[in-house]
Amino acid sequence: MSETAWQADGGLMVQLYPDPDALAAAAAGWLAERLCAAADEDGAVVLAVSGGTSPWPMYRRLAAEPDVPWETVHVVQVDERIAPDGDPDRNWSQVHDVFGGVVPERNLHAMPVTDPNFDAAAEAYAELLQRLTGGRGLTIAHLGLGGDGHTASLFPGDPASTLTDRDVAVTAAEHAGRRRMTLTLPAINAAGHILWQVQGAGKLGMVERLVAGDRTIPAGTIRRDRAVLMTDCPVAAE
Repeated sequence: MSETAWQADGGLMVQLYPDPDALAAAAAGWLAERLCAAADEDGAVVLAVSGGTSPWPMYRRLAAEPDVPWETVHVVQVDERIAPDGDPDRNWSQVHDVFGGVVPERNLHAMPVTDPNFDAAAEAYAELLQRLTGGRGLTIAHLGLGGDGHTASLFPGDPASTLTDRDVAVTAAEHAGRRRMTLTLPAINAAGHILWQVQGAGKLGMVERLVAGDRTIPAGTIRRDRAVLMTDCPVAAE
């Protein structure tokens, strides 16, 4: 149970937790419940997962949920670094390690970041998402929040952060030494559910700006009426 919960402007649900473990348990349970409900509705589910450092304990809890009909779940990526297969900068190795034992291999869909034709690769991944979702949008998009206000690989000042004419793009610049392939605003905002998982006191300032609906940061441009923010940052309710 969250210690505090409220609805911020725009419909964003905010839930506070006392520590990372409680946060991970709550996020895994929330995701499992919605994956089960989506499978009951239409038999096919598309979960877009983020990388970074925070979500892996939560993903492991989620993969251990026995009630999720994993044979119907497709796992796709919110973003990925342009790096060779097996490179430690890649998120996919950990995604595959976590979900590979429960999700059928045919339902695991890595971003094609080793294709040298970035634009064609991004377009191909967008077409894959359209086929998987039937054009209805992702079932769930899991998001993190960077200390600069980025989410997915939508970074401040990068053209990818404001694109509206495609669902997948590659950043124009390197960020932390790598260009990235990323879902764009239209793809994320079309998701049926959006879950923000943000932990660590160092994120407090950006969490406050996200809760306030600050559209000067990329995270602030994500739709709020389908979103839940779960965090252990001690943000105060207005």
